[in-house]
Amino acid sequence: MAGLFLSLEGIDGSGKSTQGRLLADRLRDLGHAVTLTREPGGSPGAEEIRRLVLEGATDRWSPETEILLFTAARRDHLEKTIRPALGRGEIVITDRFADSTRIFQGITRGDLSDTVDRLHALMIGVEPDLTLLFDLDPATGLSRATARAGAELRFEDMGLGFQTRARAGFLELAARHGRFRVIEADGSPETVAARVWTAVAPYLA
Repeated sequence: MAGLFLSLEGIDGSGKSTQGRLLADRLRDLGHAVTLTREPGGSPGAEEIRRLVLEGATDRWSPETEILLFTAARRDHLEKTIRPALGRGEIVITDRFADSTRIFQGITRGDLSDTVDRLHALMIGVEPDLTLLFDLDPATGLSRATARAGAELRFEDMGLGFQTRARAGFLELAARHGRFRVIEADGSPETVAARVWTAVAPYLA
């Protein structure tokens, strides 16, 4: 795949979506072809699954069922959106990818890391070239996330303890894999965007 594959990760409310838009705009202004996408979602089939996993009661699905649903959505996203864009030589920026499943289903709600990794290897088999982890105090992130209007609050409704465990899991994952760059997510959008650019710019050379 000829393009550049970037993923944005972090707890809910960490500012990933805003920074993804700002980064995509800056790259396009510089003449790059960019596909900005998201998970779950990013393709018609995956968007249908998104509604199933992000809305409804917190106990709607078991962690095991969620792993299957997220992996199915990711496979469709990979086939329909990510691989074609990379094949065209574009920069793909996805708001969440497999690392979110590793954290939210793999460790935060039980010890299912091996299940997540084996299913990922079997059905996805792709890792980003660069992963930006937006690190933020869980209480701040949860306050931001719950202030948003909309129905997609299933994971936010799992509470502060859930977000705290997720943050610790993300930081541990980042420490083990060289593709991660941890971005301090506290600050104005412009300040955080400058930190993002410092991390991304070397990959454009």
